[in-house]
Amino acid sequence: MTLLISLLLGGLGNLASYLAAHVLLCLVPAFYIAGAMTALIPKTAVTRFLGRSTPKGLSYPAAALAGSLLAVCSCTIVPLFAGIYRKGAGIGPALTFLFFAPAANILALIYTGGIIGVDLALARFLLGLAFGIGIGLIMAVLFRDADIAHDAATDSLFAGRPHMGGAAAILFVVLIALLLVGTLKLDALATPIAQVTFGIPSIGRAETALPQLFPFDAARGEEGVTSQGAALILLLVLTGLASWRGLENIHQGFSRWTAVAAALVVLTLVLAAVRVLPHADSLDILITPRAAGVTAALAAAILIAWRGLPRDLLRDWLWETWRFVKQISPLLIAGVFVVGILRMLIQPIWIETVAGSNSLIGNAAGVLFGVFMYFPTLVEVPTAKMLLGLGMHRGPLLAYLMADPELSLQSILMITPILGRLRTWAYVGWVALFSTLAGLIYGAWVDGARLPMIALYITGFVALLGGGFAVLDRHRRAMRERNSLATPSTIREA
Repeated sequence: MTLLISLLLGGLGNLASYLAAHVLLCLVPAFYIAGAMTALIPKTAVTRFLGRSTPKGLSYPAAALAGSLLAVCSCTIVPLFAGIYRKGAGIGPALTFLFFAPAANILALIYTGGIIGVDLALARFLLGLAFGIGIGLIMAVLFRDADIAHDAATDSLFAGRPHMGGAAAILFVVLIALLLVGTLKLDALATPIAQVTFGIPSIGRAETALPQLFPFDAARGEEGVTSQGAALILLLVLTGLASWRGLENIHQGFSRWTAVAAALVVLTLVLAAVRVLPHADSLDILITPRAAGVTAALAAAILIAWRGLPRDLLRDWLWETWRFVKQISPLLIAGVFVVGILRMLIQPIWIETVAGSNSLIGNAAGVLFGVFMYFPTLVEVPTAKMLLGLGMHRGPLLAYLMADPELSLQSILMITPILGRLRTWAYVGWVALFSTLAGLIYGAWVDGARLPMIALYITGFVALLGGGFAVLDRHRRAMRERNSLATPSTIREA
């Protein structure tokens, strides 16, 4: 019974710290961006660069480039991926975007190079780029028929949508700016420029009690819940309730609940952007450039949306955003809760023991550690530094850094309703395989293997992969020919 209570508290603590620290300034704007992609952007604007029929030399580098600019984790990228995929992006470029954005974005690479080493950052970029494009190409081949059907479905779904107007384009840029200013880890954005103090009796006691209620181990990269975080969780709950009342039937018209939901979103993001310093009986609110930027972006977004968008497009945008929230958020919450329980059971020392050498088992263990011991974006880097100091080989360490920001239990759950079970697990399998391979390649280089030998390993793997796909393609052609021959006889019999 004691163990069960401890596991439940671990799951709740992980969920509380995640919601308080990471959902807001990245995931909330991501939902609104995904909704804008679906409701406001014409399909041709997406398929021009990421479509199934776009030349591969353009679509896959474009997907990787778009992902490299976003410092987001595996959970935040899912709504953005869902937005471009629902709007008509091919499954290959869309999955390249889904892989590369959290695995090797610019900020993660800079942070990795500064904390662990330039060589690891370079390996993370090169192998992440090659394997991200490779996974996209493989998935496009494996699910070519489904991709064609998906493309046709988006043609029907978004037929007759108006072209993207100037207000919609500006709104989309403002939302991207909101995401960036809220997530970029720059000292200039976190430096206080003003301070407001409120007298709140016993606030210090609450700040002291929260770590006891939600214990955490900072040495393992875990985070606790502060009084600011507790307030944000409460606001999230209220926002969800107001959104349910105000957005569920928004096509029937705006209501007061719609305005309440919008106000709560603004209040939540502004509170998340400021810095809060509690004392015994007072609270300091530190205004930072980040808070000012978030506030300005929110004000601009509201002004543009209300005055610049036709009411039907505004309703479509809010509805699509709410639809993504309903589809993804429950799975996110369930996944984070389960990961918190698994953290209580899985000890890092187990991974350190099996990952001390550049073996297949060691790299696979690094991947599994990244999946089940998920850390938010950029937190995985100091965690990797800790594992390196405890004896993990640099090869499995790269496998962990490829898998941790890319695959997590909650992101797998979130992707499933978008792609379906078969395509999701195929994608997960390829990511796990290529992350393991990345660790083996980099680990072999660290251990002194010569580049020609490493190139030979890669060539052999690619040749084996290409041979498998050639056999699969011949089998598909034979099946098509057999079906085409069978069709006339079936018609005559009918």
